[in-house]
Amino acid sequence: MMALFWLIDRLISLYTWAVILAAVFSMLAAFGVLDTRNRVVWSIGDFLYRVTEPALRPIRNILPNLGNIDISPLILILLLQALRMLLGEIEMGVMRTMY
Repeated sequence: MMALFWLIDRLISLYTWAVILAAVFSMLAAFGVLDTRNRVVWSIGDFLYRVTEPALRPIRNILPNLGNIDISPLILILLLQALRMLLGEIEMGVMRTMY
């Protein structure tokens, strides 16, 4: 049972890092630091986009238009951290009932 909580926590942590990497990649590509015409760079960007966009799109739809500022990754990271905290509380509750 504890292994399941550990695995879910690690997956949430990995997804948080994917969101951070996607945001940094997007910023570097927008400023022209990364050449997205390079096949490897494009593949990495496409992968990060496909992994994070399903979670970011609903947040972007709710947020008001802030111009070129996209705070949806920040909000998603906060939600993921809240989910990790909730998972920890559930784990502690399960531990109390088991022992």
